[in-house]
Amino acid sequence: MIKTPVKLILVCMVMCTGLWFNAGAHHLKKANTDTTKTRTDANGKIYPTPPPNAMRLFYLQRSPNVNALVYDINIDKDTGKPDEDTPVHVYWLRYAEGHGEPSELTYIQRKFAYGVSSDALGNDRYDIRIMSYKKFPLTLMKAADGKYHIFATISKKQMILQNIFIQIEGGSLWAPNIIFVEMKGTDTVTGKVVTERFKP
Repeated sequence: MIKTPVKLILVCMVMCTGLWFNAGAHHLKKANTDTTKTRTDANGKIYPTPPPNAMRLFYLQRSPNVNALVYDINIDKDTGKPDEDTPVHVYWLRYAEGHGEPSELTYIQRKFAYGVSSDALGNDRYDIRIMSYKKFPLTLMKAADGKYHIFATISKKQMILQNIFIQIEGGSLWAPNIIFVEMKGTDTVTGKVVTERFKP
């Protein structure tokens, strides 16, 4: 299990969602919502699964509302490789306010919570860190299928990250009661889908 102060990133994520979600959002092309694949939490709240996207690396959801954060690869059209300055594009899919319409992050969300920093490692590999928790390393690189993925090491096992879910029940804006964090991905050795759930 992860034994690092994960609560720091989670508190900031919840806080930024509540305070700045609607401020200065830029609208993108409307997304098609895949309502056939959903997640239901212990309270019966339904979280739509973001529709397939060839650029999708992973997505994140948390229980205060059903909006999803999606992390897509940003490919340079000239080179066909990740953009060196901004290899990952992060934005919302707004299910709580609509039908999965995309919306850009605000400056605060991008710089202090959900956005990412990136450092080129060479050979089209990038060290990716979520802004509010830079201690947790993610690696953007090609897999055996020839596509770019985000790799994470969970419980000493490497996985291709698919999604993160944060279950919150009660507490306050500044001190949410986090029940668990769940990470789901594909084990790079066995090819099986694995889920790691832990309480931070």
